[in-house]
Amino acid sequence: MALVIGVDSSTQSTKLEARDAATGRLVAASRAPHPPVSPPRSEQDPEAWWHALGRAGADLGAGPADALAVAGQQHGMVVLDAAGAVVRPAKLWNDTESAPDAAALVERLGAPAWSEATGLVPVASYTVTKLAWLRRCEPGAWARLARVLLPHDWLNLRAAGVAATDRGDASGTGYWSPATGRWRPDLLDLVDEERDWAAALPELRGPAEPVGALRGEARDLFGPALVGPGTGDNMAAALGLGLAPGDVAVSVGTSGTVYTVSDAPVADPDGIVAGFADATGRYLPLVCTLNAARVLDTVAGLLGTDHGGLDALALAAPAGARGLTLLPYLDGERTPNRPGASGTLAGLRTLHGRGDLARAAVEGVVHGLLDGLDALVAQGLAAAGRLVLTGGGARSGAVRQVLADLSGRPVEAHAGAETVARGAAVQAAATLAGADPAEVAAAWRPPPDVVVEPGPGVDRAALREAYHRLRDGGEP
Repeated sequence: MALVIGVDSSTQSTKLEARDAATGRLVAASRAPHPPVSPPRSEQDPEAWWHALGRAGADLGAGPADALAVAGQQHGMVVLDAAGAVVRPAKLWNDTESAPDAAALVERLGAPAWSEATGLVPVASYTVTKLAWLRRCEPGAWARLARVLLPHDWLNLRAAGVAATDRGDASGTGYWSPATGRWRPDLLDLVDEERDWAAALPELRGPAEPVGALRGEARDLFGPALVGPGTGDNMAAALGLGLAPGDVAVSVGTSGTVYTVSDAPVADPDGIVAGFADATGRYLPLVCTLNAARVLDTVAGLLGTDHGGLDALALAAPAGARGLTLLPYLDGERTPNRPGASGTLAGLRTLHGRGDLARAAVEGVVHGLLDGLDALVAQGLAAAGRLVLTGGGARSGAVRQVLADLSGRPVEAHAGAETVARGAAVQAAATLAGADPAEVAAAWRPPPDVVVEPGPGVDRAALREAYHRLRDGGEP
């Protein structure tokens, strides 16, 4: 049996899945945590990712692999010096310190021009804005910069000795063009026109083009496996779910994402929809919110309960939480672009209890995600296929039911699946076989754990309208 390993190097942990390369059958799985982060400054030492990979690899116990691929958290900035050493901790996607730099970049070029060039309008999440922050705030580190990588690129370099990325992860930097499939070093000239940016960027690999073979410590752990190109976490999740054009995925994790697969690139001058590429040669238009599972964690803590307790409270409360509405921008927000925002609780009365607050928290998170679905549809994208719920939030009965209630659609929940690690394994299998990753993903498409139908008697339009009134007046 040929064995492939998918690596999910996320904000919170490294997760591994070993699978049968022919059938996708799960053979073994393991995980190891990463150091916790808390915006607005959200940073991790890349060595922590490497150590977590080593710990998870030692625990996997699956035997030598034939191929491996890494899916990493998008947008993070890993800066190396001329000797290949990490200059400073990596700034992560949910670090919002570069918000002023994002605004300055948009002012220089204009939102429509950025969208046309890269499919994105700069916000604090994207790598290009973090580079501008680095030049402005840490001139010593800036002077040492010789190469800039994304988290998965850096792991490719450590594992295989080649700094390589793919079109999916590259499309989240703010200096790559989905339309042409090329880097845009001229956009990095807006940050520093004196630097040779072409020499600072990683090599680009095709959807199933190998990076090389494992070496050193990685070879000792996993054997002389072929290394796939890797990709961003959202692109891998689309592979893991077998997402097809018209299907919509809603992921509730540290961030919240809503995305679909498209055959054509998307350019949204408002910057709400990120016009990413995917890991198959197609495109992955996506809307991301900063506030998802952490909102539920926070409210559960305030109520003195755990996730199960929050779930029970929210499911027992009526839809609409008896007029209590939460705008869940606890850590600022990316969609809409309000990096300095905070959460707002509206409509609180003496009649309200713990269940109402729990229900308002779940509904607030789901409302924000459905704003993302509305934005995809506004771009003319097909979105009438499966509505798939994934991420840690898919284990929540309340999140499942509220998403079905507020969308008016059946929800296919993938509660137990590590879809990012699974998608990385899909890519590894495609690389090993020289196959189309989309075909492997379709063959491996997992059935949902449960399908949840909308509940009766929910006035979805009224609940959405109440949320939008608060959102549209919610900037502090």
